[in-house]
Amino acid sequence: MNINTLRADTPGCEQRIHLNNAGAGLMPRPVLDAITNHLLLEADIGGYEAEAEAADAIEESRAGLAQVLGAPSDRVAFTEHATASFMAALSAVDFQTGDVIATTRADYVSNQIAYLSLSHRFGVEVVRVPDAPEGGLDLAAMEEVIHRRRPKLVAVTQAPSNSGLIQDVASVGKMCRTRDILYLVDGCQSVGQMPVDVEKIGCDFFSGTSRKYLRGPRGAGFLFVSDRVLDTGLEPLFLDMRGADWIADSIYQPAPDARRFETWEFAWALVLGTGEAAKYATEIGLQSICDRARSLATVLREKLAELDGVRVLDMGPELGATVTISVTGWSSVDLTRQLRLRGINTSSQTRIDAVIDYDTKGVDGALRISPHYYNLESELDLLTAALYEILRL
Repeated sequence: MNINTLRADTPGCEQRIHLNNAGAGLMPRPVLDAITNHLLLEADIGGYEAEAEAADAIEESRAGLAQVLGAPSDRVAFTEHATASFMAALSAVDFQTGDVIATTRADYVSNQIAYLSLSHRFGVEVVRVPDAPEGGLDLAAMEEVIHRRRPKLVAVTQAPSNSGLIQDVASVGKMCRTRDILYLVDGCQSVGQMPVDVEKIGCDFFSGTSRKYLRGPRGAGFLFVSDRVLDTGLEPLFLDMRGADWIADSIYQPAPDARRFETWEFAWALVLGTGEAAKYATEIGLQSICDRARSLATVLREKLAELDGVRVLDMGPELGATVTISVTGWSSVDLTRQLRLRGINTSSQTRIDAVIDYDTKGVDGALRISPHYYNLESELDLLTAALYEILRL
């Protein structure tokens, strides 16, 4: 991995220190080229005609994304974003009053809201499995919930957006497979940050996005769908004419593969950009990417822990590339603003982004700092120096 070459391939590196890859990674030139070239083609010959000309490239994008996920290409659906993927999967489960969803205390905020909505509307019970003392999901407690409550669905966010925690989703997958329970994994923060293998995870659905550590565009997501989902006839609640054929006045036929989870209208330029991002990450190597990103995050946690008034919030047996801190006397929103004035990109969260986790930690939010493989350790030094300066204001 030649960091200088990768940075030269990333125009945004010239403008700012970008440490907000958990929000949206900087796109490399091949991704930008794939998007802009298709948009120009649409302008030249028309949107539908450009889609037809790009048909082979679109399927190559699907295959490239499938390779990143460790899945067959016909088991991958394109969506508008990760939440659309997650909600489509959630809607495919035929929940009845009294059914149980088993999840974690660290699941993503939009997912938590969706669970509560199902509870309020259909009487579904939401069971949040406790955390282990060292942080992260208590696997023994999850196994007990699965054994005793027999949930209709188990849903786990692999890399929560509010901390550096990486959940052991593969161990949960073994529990679900043993008891034939549907399993939905939110991989929004993990794809592009680390190797992913949906077969080893053992999930029935895996939702993700292009814009974060994969370094693709905003407005593009994807969903892996297992053989079991398709074989048992599960489908999203609201299909359209891409996901199904209307074959008689009262009969429709769902697509035989993961395309049943797609909708008709797509920004195909963004799909092509996603495919290029998947190819780019694969060529570098997901394990190499993971090793470097986590190494930078480890160094950053050590540097930040030395600053007076800074508390590193990340807990768990496995930590990823996202670093979260709270700073005495400062809101995360104000810190993000101050850092942007100094040309450093981070992001902020407040209590409502992770009510359970932040209340447990006794903080009102967090500054989220997320380096990636193309960042430099010298950039971490500049961030640390900037925070030191800000704390003296």
